[in-house]
Amino acid sequence: MSNSVSHNLLQQNLLQSKINSSGIPANTLLQPKCIHQVPAQPRKSSSLSKKFCGNSLQKPKLAMGSRRPVTFVPCAVLTTDQHSDLAGKYNLDGNIELQVYVDASSPGSATKVDIQVSYGGDSLVLHWGGIKDRKEKWVLPSRRPDGTKEYKNRALRTPFAKSGSNSVLKIEIDDPAIQAIEFLIVDESQNRWFKNNGGNFHVKLPLEEKLISNVSVPEDLVQIQAYLRWERKGKQMYTPEQEKVEYEAARTELLEEVARGASIQELQARLTKKTDSGNSQEPSHAGNKEVSKAAKKHESKQVFRTGRIKRKQRDLMKILNKHATKPVDEAKLANEESTKPKALKAVELFAKAKEEQDGASVLNKKIYRLGDKDLLVLVTKVADKIKVHLATDIKEPINLHWALSVNKAGEWLEPPPNVLPQGSVSLNGVVETQFVSSSVDSTYEVQSLEIEMQEESFKGMPFVLCSSGNWIKNQRSDFYADFGVAVKKVQKDAGDGKGTAKDLLDKIADLESEAQKSFMHRFNIAADLINQAKDAGELGLAGILVWMRFMATRQLIWNKNYNVKPREISKAQDRLTGLLQNIYTSHPQYRELLRMILSTVGRGGEGDVGQRIRDEILVIQRNCECKGGMMEEWHQKLHNNTSPDDVVICQALIDYIKSDFDIGVYWKTLNKNGITKERLLSYDRAIHNEPSFRADQKERLLHDLGNYMRTLKAVHSGADLESAITNCLGYSAQGQGFMVGVQINPVSGLPSEVPGLLQFVMEHVEDKNVEVLIEGLLEARQELWALLSKPNDRLKDLLFLDIALDSTVRTAIERGYEELNNAGPEKIMYFISMVLENLALSSDDNEDLIYCLKGWNHALNMLKGNTDNWALYAKSILDRTRLALANKAESYHSILQPSAEYLGSKLGVDQQALSIFTEEVIRAGSAASLSALVNRLDPVLRKTANLGSWQVISPVEVVGYVVVVDELLTVQNKVYEKPTILVARSVRGEEEIPDGTVAVLTPDMPDVLSHVSVRARNSKVCFATCFDSNILADLQACEGKLLRVKPTPADVVYSEVNESELGDASSTNSNEDIPALTLVKKQFTGRYAISSDEFTSEMVGAKSRNISYIKGKLPSWVGIPTSVALPFGVFEKVLSEDSNKAVADKLEILKKKLKEGDFGSLGEIRETVLQLTAPPPLVQELKTKMQSSGMPWPGDEGEQRWEQAWLAIKKVWASKWNERAYFSTRKVKLDHDYLCMAVLVQEIINADYAFVIHTTNPSSGDSSEIYAEVVKGLGETLVGAYPGRALSFISKKNALDSPQVLGYPSKPIGLFIRRSIIFRSDSNGEDLEGYAGAGLYDSVPMDAEEEVVLDYSSDPLVTDGNFQKTILSSIARAGSAIEELYGSAQDIEGVIRDGKLYVVQTRPQM
Repeated sequence: MSNSVSHNLLQQNLLQSKINSSGIPANTLLQPKCIHQVPAQPRKSSSLSKKFCGNSLQKPKLAMGSRRPVTFVPCAVLTTDQHSDLAGKYNLDGNIELQVYVDASSPGSATKVDIQVSYGGDSLVLHWGGIKDRKEKWVLPSRRPDGTKEYKNRALRTPFAKSGSNSVLKIEIDDPAIQAIEFLIVDESQNRWFKNNGGNFHVKLPLEEKLISNVSVPEDLVQIQAYLRWERKGKQMYTPEQEKVEYEAARTELLEEVARGASIQELQARLTKKTDSGNSQEPSHAGNKEVSKAAKKHESKQVFRTGRIKRKQRDLMKILNKHATKPVDEAKLANEESTKPKALKAVELFAKAKEEQDGASVLNKKIYRLGDKDLLVLVTKVADKIKVHLATDIKEPINLHWALSVNKAGEWLEPPPNVLPQGSVSLNGVVETQFVSSSVDSTYEVQSLEIEMQEESFKGMPFVLCSSGNWIKNQRSDFYADFGVAVKKVQKDAGDGKGTAKDLLDKIADLESEAQKSFMHRFNIAADLINQAKDAGELGLAGILVWMRFMATRQLIWNKNYNVKPREISKAQDRLTGLLQNIYTSHPQYRELLRMILSTVGRGGEGDVGQRIRDEILVIQRNCECKGGMMEEWHQKLHNNTSPDDVVICQALIDYIKSDFDIGVYWKTLNKNGITKERLLSYDRAIHNEPSFRADQKERLLHDLGNYMRTLKAVHSGADLESAITNCLGYSAQGQGFMVGVQINPVSGLPSEVPGLLQFVMEHVEDKNVEVLIEGLLEARQELWALLSKPNDRLKDLLFLDIALDSTVRTAIERGYEELNNAGPEKIMYFISMVLENLALSSDDNEDLIYCLKGWNHALNMLKGNTDNWALYAKSILDRTRLALANKAESYHSILQPSAEYLGSKLGVDQQALSIFTEEVIRAGSAASLSALVNRLDPVLRKTANLGSWQVISPVEVVGYVVVVDELLTVQNKVYEKPTILVARSVRGEEEIPDGTVAVLTPDMPDVLSHVSVRARNSKVCFATCFDSNILADLQACEGKLLRVKPTPADVVYSEVNESELGDASSTNSNEDIPALTLVKKQFTGRYAISSDEFTSEMVGAKSRNISYIKGKLPSWVGIPTSVALPFGVFEKVLSEDSNKAVADKLEILKKKLKEGDFGSLGEIRETVLQLTAPPPLVQELKTKMQSSGMPWPGDEGEQRWEQAWLAIKKVWASKWNERAYFSTRKVKLDHDYLCMAVLVQEIINADYAFVIHTTNPSSGDSSEIYAEVVKGLGETLVGAYPGRALSFISKKNALDSPQVLGYPSKPIGLFIRRSIIFRSDSNGEDLEGYAGAGLYDSVPMDAEEEVVLDYSSDPLVTDGNFQKTILSSIARAGSAIEELYGSAQDIEGVIRDGKLYVVQTRPQM
């Protein structure tokens, strides 16, 4: 495993140590050093099983690293032996010594235990009990010494007797079932407890030799028992001699059980059950030689003994999460914040007055909090003079003790006499000056003073305060006013805070100086602000996230002149994470943000969770004899200001020791994780020295530091995998040097599968083949998912576990990239599906991600079944996945980046860190890994599906200069003087193509029949999508060069040319090349509404007339919607009504501004049109025509419904002044005043599918084939600016029943609507020869469409070949019939409803 620690410590996995089933680290048995220990004598009988010898004990893989086991003597257990009376001798405290003697020399008699303590007190008591069957619960022996009392029915208390300077006690045990006694010693008068390194003393009682001499135990059971002992003892590295001792000790344990009445069958059942179940011990890997034959008989019962888990078949919709946050009304939020009264403090009023009075530039300004009072330090500069203003609202008299600094900040030099304020007194190199009362019109009352000096070489002013004999300092340090630090132009640098919870961020910035004191301060301040953040909604929590991430990435000061105990940090963390847990439960729409905040904060905890950091470093120093140098410096830092840096330092020490003390390895680990020598020196308790250890300390150090890492992570790394698992599964640490007395109960309600899954994860977390690991991680996350949405007092433990599992998926994927280098498409697709599942499990609004995942699963099934077009279908899912990732990135950017830039500027965060803030957040999650996998698969799919690197939409050969732009939309109104090839990252589909443009090349995927695609073909502009990122990068690198671009239907060839070739190339799309077009202004004919049989060229546009023309002329299976219209001139007539005079006058003013070049007035014109009122005759005529045509009248449903219809009509009229339409007419020199707008009224068909047909293939110009595109829902997603591709197909006109699919759909959104009316634009500018005016103006439904996230994996148009062929063939046959009717190529729009086809409009194909 890599020893690097991620830059974001709190999201990464550090070196892990394996845990056993009870949650105890497998190698954490640390005991006090014995004064004397009598070794157990090995039995001479029985040969040693070869299966146990040699390296066999080390075969089971240690999870999370290859930590070498440590050899040590487990002195916490007093092991007795019948050949020796002395069991052990220990120091309890100072000179107090404990000796324990055991005597069982008389066969059949009671076992005697003598306990002697060199303690002179007369109130010493033994607190004790017996142990049976290795159970932790004490039994109370019936034979007890005199004076023994029962304590709460759980223990016995027996007083010691005095014997000189010692206290002595004798116990006799006559119950052969009692295997050991456990005890503590207590001085009741002082309530002083003597423990065995924090736990109980444990004394094993010997058995009589005769009881076991004639009994034998099968070797396979001895082998299992030996293995379990090895696990219990931390999987130490044994010498061959130690292995023999351990093996015989295991045999002795089993013989003792037999002697107490256990049968061999019972032993076999117990041991094989332990090996199988994992309830008591860790299961070994499949194939471990230590697993006995008996255990192997039960191996079929083991779920995770095999190399791969079996994933459940799950309904992915069960993890659907639609908790999308609602858009924040920034204006409302800003208004609420601006209206909040913010009373200025007295010292702030004083500062404001001084700044306005002097008109000086502010060099430094700071307000210190002194209890419940404030101290202002304001340094200003006027001309060549510096003024220091000090003010405080302390009421008592107060003196300033001060000096000046010349050479370095903080030095105390006596000021010259000419700068001393009146009444100042010089005292041995410093000056004392008394504050004086100051007020202005009773607005505020403060004590203040002013010091003025010429600007010379003074750097600043150190000072302290004295009031009533008490010295007042800045957190135990001197105050210092810096003369050289100019105040940042905060508002200018930070901007106006738009798109942020500005009030909250301002408060954070004000409190940052307090937060810098310590993590305790920062976490408590964050906890104090969390409710305000919650009330501010998404942007408020984004602000907290930004602040916490600045902290986690070391952009902010962690500690400054303040000593804090680790337990205080831990308690503050616990408070903050508890509040975040509560919001997670009550506000599900913010869960993704809350997870991200939690990942930057350690878990924390009450009690001694943090205190162990202080205590256990002392254990390391004592056990390992390393009390000086770097370890002592680190110890001082840990005692005063522990931080996440300590996790890195601990890891660096472990790496250094493992490398046989290579100091370069130590620095490599530190530097890789952002800790430099300068940072070590910057700590308040600086670390100056490098580590230096002896070779004989190595094993002990590795053991102790490995355990200490657990303690550090428990506080600082809540999302560390091992810590998170341990916290959820629970553990108890008794009598050990680390985590002493710690007991964490398992989280209640965990699914039964979870412990085994987590164990599987830990066993495989280092595997080179990461596929099985990721399966296990995802299965565990799926099992936890339901619990995360329910209230639970341990919810944050579950959240930290889920965050850790999520992070481990990402790191595993990154480690597995090499595995995919030579992988086929099936494996890459499977990896994509797993990472996508991981991302969906972590996302608030995951519906699109889930449908992408279902799509990948369907694509995998198609591939496995050798289905035709599997690659084409997979490519559509890949494109949709890219769109989902882009949407997620844009969402993060809009939510986080404004807060990062505003708050970061106020806090002085490095500008580079601010500019990439959101990018780094994305990189830290699964989205970045998913993007990399998708990019790897894309060329494979394109090659398999014969798609090539390009899709040519408009095949025109051109020559032009390359210009790279981010979005076509931002340059659509620009005029290029030279022929220009635009390489645009983003093309939405509804843009205009700028004048002077000869080609648009983009990686984006607008539909072939989108507005911009039609515009390109009509304007003879080359237009193509590039799928190859390398080709696109090469084109971008050609910026400024003159290229020739030569497209074919499937490819684009480009090359650099000389300017001499420019004249021979195709002409540019410029104003000079386009002839002026003439419009005939239409007049009001006296009719407000007409039916379809009254449609003429004087009344309506081509759109309406074409619908009227085809009615009754097409096959009966082609439906035509009923239509009426508001003819030309109605808008002008309504505008001329007296009731609308004010509107007309305002429009004239705005149109004049527009003619003068004020294009901003276009939006105002549209808003003004919406203010029109409807004359009664219009309402009546329209009602009559609609009802007589069989259409529903909106007013029958109430006046409000008519108002909705009237608003839709006005929006159609107002679209005459759309930016796109206005600039398009300007290009072709149309007189905009002559443009008239009729309104076609049709009943909406609530479509299952919508389609657009071009009866001549627009990409190739092939008139023998029809090209069509189909979308799910209404057609607006096809012709409007909706991302993704439609299903596209071609059909030869001589084989209309054999459509060929060219591409599957990738549009994530479909539009659906209730039964309603649509009002379509029908202008006199849409049927001009040589001008594609269609699509410029708006069609507006009376009711809002509903956006629905689409699931193509269950759509029969995609999954059912017969259904697909039927629908596509009917579309092709309808296109052919309409083309035959008109005798020319047609551009047709229609819908499918319940299998029936309707044509809603047709026009000549341009």
